[in-house]
Amino acid sequence: MKILILGAGKMGSFFTDLLSFEHEVAVLESNPKRMRFIYNALRLQKPDEIAEFVPDMVINCVTLHQTIHAFTSVIPYLPPKCIISDIASVKTNLQDFYDGCGFPYVSTHPMFGPTFANLGSLEKENTIIISESDHLGKIFFKDLYAKLKLNIFEYSFEEHDRVVAYSLGIPFTSTLVFAATMEHQDAPGTTFKRHMKIARGLLSEDDYLLAEILFNPRTPKQIERIQEELLKLQEIVENKDSPAMQKYLSHIRKNIE
Repeated sequence: MKILILGAGKMGSFFTDLLSFEHEVAVLESNPKRMRFIYNALRLQKPDEIAEFVPDMVINCVTLHQTIHAFTSVIPYLPPKCIISDIASVKTNLQDFYDGCGFPYVSTHPMFGPTFANLGSLEKENTIIISESDHLGKIFFKDLYAKLKLNIFEYSFEEHDRVVAYSLGIPFTSTLVFAATMEHQDAPGTTFKRHMKIARGLLSEDDYLLAEILFNPRTPKQIERIQEELLKLQEIVENKDSPAMQKYLSHIRKNIE
């Protein structure tokens, strides 16, 4: 299969390395410095170069806020039956785009990133495939993700964004609040250092990615849940209410079992 990858960032490079020994791969990236370590793949810098490559599939790996723009810039140069795909972490507006683009599509979301995941060992990681996607596109990604031993889940566009608001919105928000209240520690404890590592990893991510995760229309509801729990905990702590604290901790332990 001839596969065109849009973007040579962290995930674009990951998919290039993953696919380039079994497929004919081309990478479209306007910044030549990002392609310094791309090998075994054709390097393209302008969309009009795509016409000569004639891809069977496009995997869009650009930053989230540029996803639809990247698609519109390459669509004029794609053959009619080319499958277009994205790995965006928020699917807002993508369904409407796909429904009107005239191309078969498949939308997935690898629920891991280069910052925290070991890309050489992904057995415990998860990925989502959007149920409305084209059948052949789903088969391709199911086979690809199965080879990586990922846990594969199939959700609709709506279900995906609801899950992401919970599974990413809550930890992102909690980590940002931790970092926002940070004070220098000369002798940090183990728990503090672990939280600090998570915060540094999160803040090394692209600003647009962080913003789009939090701007998911379903995220504010999750932030409200955090605020409600903080108020409960604050009241218990201020009152030094030991029985209430024991009850609260017991409830939380059941949540994480």
